[in-house]
Amino acid sequence: MAKDNIPKVYEPQSFEKRWYEFWEKNDLFHAEPEEGKKPFSIVIPPPNVTGQLHMGHALDNTLQDILIRWRRMQGYNTLWMPGCDHAGIATQAKVEAALRAEGTNRYELGREKFTERVWQWKEEYGSRIMYQLRTLGSSCDWARERFTMDEGCSRAVREVFVSLYEKGLIYQGTRITNWCPSCNTALSDIEVEHETEAGHLWHLRYAFEDGEGYVEIATTRPETMFGDTGIAVHPDDARYKELVGRNVILPIVNRPIPIFADEYVDPAFGTGAVKVTPAHDPNDFEMGLRHDLPQVRVIENDGTMSEGLGKYAGLDRYECRKMLVKDLEEAGVLVSTEEHEHAVGHCSRCHTTVEPLVSKQWFVKMESLAKPAIEAVQDGRIKFVPERFTKIYVNWLENIRDWCISRQLWWGHRIPAWYCEDCKETVVSREDVETCPKCGGHHLHQDEDVLDTWFSSGLWPFETMGWPDATPELKQFYPTSVLVTGYDIIFFWVARMVMMGLEFGKDIPFRHVFIHGLVRDSEGRKMSKSLGNGIDPVEVIDKYGADTLRFMLITGNTPGNDMRFYWERVEAARNFANKLWNASRFMLMNLEDFDASFTPTAEDYTLADRWILSRCQKTAAGVTENLEKFELGEAGRMIYEFIWSEFCDWYIELAKARLYDKDAAGERSKKTAQYVLSYVLERTLRLLHPFMPFLTEEIWQRVPHEGRSVMIAPWPEADKALVDEAAEREMASIMEVIVRIRNMRAEVEAAPGKRSEVILHFADKALAPVFAAHAAYFAALSWAEPLTVLEDGAAKPENAMAAIVSGVEVYLPLRGLIDVEKEKARLEKELANLVGEEKRLGGKLANEGFVKKAPPAVVEKEREKLEAAREKKKAVEERLAYLAKL
Repeated sequence: MAKDNIPKVYEPQSFEKRWYEFWEKNDLFHAEPEEGKKPFSIVIPPPNVTGQLHMGHALDNTLQDILIRWRRMQGYNTLWMPGCDHAGIATQAKVEAALRAEGTNRYELGREKFTERVWQWKEEYGSRIMYQLRTLGSSCDWARERFTMDEGCSRAVREVFVSLYEKGLIYQGTRITNWCPSCNTALSDIEVEHETEAGHLWHLRYAFEDGEGYVEIATTRPETMFGDTGIAVHPDDARYKELVGRNVILPIVNRPIPIFADEYVDPAFGTGAVKVTPAHDPNDFEMGLRHDLPQVRVIENDGTMSEGLGKYAGLDRYECRKMLVKDLEEAGVLVSTEEHEHAVGHCSRCHTTVEPLVSKQWFVKMESLAKPAIEAVQDGRIKFVPERFTKIYVNWLENIRDWCISRQLWWGHRIPAWYCEDCKETVVSREDVETCPKCGGHHLHQDEDVLDTWFSSGLWPFETMGWPDATPELKQFYPTSVLVTGYDIIFFWVARMVMMGLEFGKDIPFRHVFIHGLVRDSEGRKMSKSLGNGIDPVEVIDKYGADTLRFMLITGNTPGNDMRFYWERVEAARNFANKLWNASRFMLMNLEDFDASFTPTAEDYTLADRWILSRCQKTAAGVTENLEKFELGEAGRMIYEFIWSEFCDWYIELAKARLYDKDAAGERSKKTAQYVLSYVLERTLRLLHPFMPFLTEEIWQRVPHEGRSVMIAPWPEADKALVDEAAEREMASIMEVIVRIRNMRAEVEAAPGKRSEVILHFADKALAPVFAAHAAYFAALSWAEPLTVLEDGAAKPENAMAAIVSGVEVYLPLRGLIDVEKEKARLEKELANLVGEEKRLGGKLANEGFVKKAPPAVVEKEREKLEAAREKKKAVEERLAYLAKL
């Protein structure tokens, strides 16, 4: 017997939370290592504890959940590891903004109190993120939730840092780094976003030391000239060959600096002579090292000019620029100013213009780590989906520079290095250091800096499973099966994990990298707070349900490509859920006397039964194949088409007559229809479950089934014995003709339900007995009754609409189907209106005054209206001529 029916109206809010609590309470998300069981594991890209999830997170986690739920149903031992990232710079910036609003700052609080405050922030926003993930339906193993600064991760971070240091791969050095004056910290290259900006190119004269002439240079940053320690020219530039070795006087500062030759210089840029500021430009820094130039730092960490610069000291760098350009002009040093577009680096977190500064930082040598990471992708151990992202990944790693890993922050993994104040020894240790191993002194202080966030998140796949201990989780679930992530963090995160996984996990961290695009607004713009176009996933879920949001996000979406968010697509996904809900409700109403012991024989099945059972197997096979290829959108589309069109619009409609049959003779036919409906619905719910988990659980629990939950029911496999190619061909022909009859009836506006004769002529003689045997299908779905066969050589029917489909000519006699006189009257009235419209628009466009004075777009619109009126008038005239023959 079927269980109680579902409510009349589809209201996902009434059951989604209930089913999530059921899954959690019954530990259905939890995985323990099991010897001999095939694993499937994913580590969540840990969202930052800086706020709440956005639509991109919703897409990312929906994709992961579909894969996890599918593999779980296939019998894999599935682990989906959840967690959050401490997100050093971003989180500290949020908390510091909150403190400013309270009239205080981190320095007034002190490091310990400030860190406590950030932990409070983490608890508040971390818990909101976990709530959002649950609301979305994410089947994460919550018993294993991790945080990049929990005790286990901290231990792993220290182990990796010290190990790399012991191998000579971590070092301290004075280098040019990207510096954010607002976040007040160094940034790695990939934390800088370059944007083209309109600026200026100032041409300046640097006079020769001996007073005879000058060299003209061009610069986009005159405020850095206080730090100039040389002028560089290309060694092959004939204009300057005789000048190499001479000195010029640095304007304003009046310090002599040399002219030297270096191949880095582009002779075509500016004047071909460039000022060199080793402390404030990465390329100048390298030239300075090659030519032993001093480094003179003239801009401070906060973006103000250094002491010792006279009236410019303490000025903001841009205020200094304005004053200096004016002074240079008055001194006759400024030759000219020209407009110039150039790429300017900005902090990816706060968007402040980055300042290249020389500072002492910690670095990781990347060359020896990058090589194995390139090989792992090139030899196919790691596969990118889509494959085109492989090239982007490899190109970046082949050109990688040493990684600056120290950040001047208080929130994050503090660098495990101690400095002895007595003997100046630097001690790097896995444990806190209180005694100097070199001199035995006790005056040590730990490095104030913390590690780049990506250092700890680069260990995520194996640190979350207990590394450096050899845990059962590592043995079974590492390497993980797939990483699902956006293309925007391939460099930040994916490459780091591969390098760290190979170095410390002793294997690749994942076998596939499944790349998805960004979720953009309906105009194709990136969703952002500044544009005010962001949409909260929970807002959509509250209104439409999680299943609707999930299905909208994955359908029409292909791997690696951006997608646009349209509310119309949300409505369409909700309509699909509603369609399945209503169909299931109808079926459950007709399964009240369902006999679970009844099994049909092959002779019991109708053509429609055999067709839908065959299509059900093909759909299961197709969905599985697409999931294997990570074509989740195509898999969702196949289920959608099967449920909406084949199952609901065709099979259920054809089954209705058998379900309503009160005749005892039709009892077996009714039982067969019930069996097929139950079989197909139950299997379809299992197929759809990874995509729409709540809706499928709610319905599945009420249809005849086995097991506690649909989420641990077996994944449907195609039963080859039920694949029936002949039934599919025959039904395809019948459906094609029915659709054509419906279209013909709609064209003549035949009253719905009004029966009409349909005459068929078969070019394919094999179809004649099939159509004859299933005339009831035509009567039920196209009101075609009777169905008459036109023999070869017989005259074609007069006064009938005609159409040809594969193997069949279809004739729809019109006499008696429509009221000819009434239709003529309606069309004549419509024709009169169109004639009037044509005359009005033609006159308007013939008026030269209107055509000349009106905006071109308005005139074009009127021309389009006239053309449309003429086309419609022609169609009405043709229709009237046709009716005149009846």
